[in-house]
Amino acid sequence: MSSAPPSPAPPDSVLADDVMRRLTAAYPPAGNPFRAQEMVAYMKGAAPFLGIRTPERRALSRAVLEGTARPAEADCAAIALRCFALPEREYHYFAVDYLRRHVGRCSSGFLPVARALVRTVSWWDTVDLLAAHVVGGLVRADPALAERMDEWIGDEDLWTARTALLHQLRFKADTDTGRLFGYCLRRADHPDFFVRKAIGWSLREYAKTDPAEVRAFVTRNEARLSPLSVREALKNL
Repeated sequence: MSSAPPSPAPPDSVLADDVMRRLTAAYPPAGNPFRAQEMVAYMKGAAPFLGIRTPERRALSRAVLEGTARPAEADCAAIALRCFALPEREYHYFAVDYLRRHVGRCSSGFLPVARALVRTVSWWDTVDLLAAHVVGGLVRADPALAERMDEWIGDEDLWTARTALLHQLRFKADTDTGRLFGYCLRRADHPDFFVRKAIGWSLREYAKTDPAEVRAFVTRNEARLSPLSVREALKNL
């Protein structure tokens, strides 16, 4: 069941004002309309693009952020929400990169912002990074947030559920295996490719830490898991 609150409004932030002014001046001149069409096609039309390749975009981002102050949580929220309010995907990528760098400066209270971003122009290219690096970072810093993941895994929005499945990707030996395996079984019959793929991916990643446990789990539950999930889970075993 979906229970997402309305998207939060960007808080006031002098830093965000400065960063957005610099960013929206730097990105458009570097765009390439022909490359933008290729990017739109590759991303199945999920969003329009300016047409800036990743290395060039990140170089521009470094220049944009040169000399700016370290952000507080409100600055992170303002920059991310304002970037995601712009149509072109490169601005969303800037926000994700910025949050990956500064998630340690955000409290558990940032989770509603992360959820809003997951549900804005949702596609794997932003959702997966938000799941593993931002949502995962928040949960790792405050394990009590795992109870929120228990809610997200049942959400009717597939990207919210995918985020719950993937938020422990970087936890390795700290993975809560009860939640990992429980989430996989809870959504094992989900019809969508992206959820079934995420089940397999989350298992495959944990298999790097404990391959025997993952193999045993898949063997016990192969009849419940989709062939895609099983194939992805056992790919490297």
